[in-house]
Amino acid sequence: MPVLRNLENKIAGVVEGTFNRVFRSEVRPLEIARKLAREMEEHRYPTLSRTYVPNEYRVFLSPRDRERFASYEDALAEELSGYLLEHARRERFALLSSPLIEFETDERLGLGEFGIETAVVEPEEPPPSYAPWSSAGADPEPVGHTMVFSPSQRLAGPPADVPAPRRQRALVIYNGRRLMVPPRGATLGRSRDCDIVIEDQNVSRRHAELRPGADGWVISDLGSTNGTRLNGRSVHGAAPLAPGDEIELGSAFVTFELE
Repeated sequence: MPVLRNLENKIAGVVEGTFNRVFRSEVRPLEIARKLAREMEEHRYPTLSRTYVPNEYRVFLSPRDRERFASYEDALAEELSGYLLEHARRERFALLSSPLIEFETDERLGLGEFGIETAVVEPEEPPPSYAPWSSAGADPEPVGHTMVFSPSQRLAGPPADVPAPRRQRALVIYNGRRLMVPPRGATLGRSRDCDIVIEDQNVSRRHAELRPGADGWVISDLGSTNGTRLNGRSVHGAAPLAPGDEIELGSAFVTFELE
């Protein structure tokens, strides 16, 4: 889905106009904004009544690009967060919190190259009430720690890859962060293309996957180099998961939970 033209004009006028004289590297704020919006759209997933999108975004820059505007990151991150929030409202996407933008340096990137990693992270504390999007006359609905507004048009039925309505929401806890698992499941690994990125050199690029099954959630190894262990036992095939289970991926540990 293309970025709405009026949003492009907004970001071009507000962000690019504000920062154009500061940012002289090949990477420009408008490019980052458009890519962030596209990543939001590509990583959306529907439930019965709304479509969730990532609420955390990590932008990886080359050392030279990062150095050129490092002192202005806070201002840029604020502008980009507002841009994504507006984009989510226009597209009727749901967010668990206001979008968080973080910048990091990646030595492997050259001047003008950048990458984006997304995540759906449940906030530790209930955020202030806000609407990721709204429709006229709609009343707010609480969903966990999220305040959203009901759409004027509901989905006629659940998508084929959405779990049953009564299925509990799955989460994994990694490095103290509570990461939501999409209803369709998630891949775990070192690659930024994975749904849940595990930053550990002993973890394969695509290491394991979590999937909903007929009797609950299961985990499977994806042919990783160092294997996957569940509560200390090697995983062969699809292994059933229970709340509190400890998953070992190489030398990294994550905990599976249900809500």
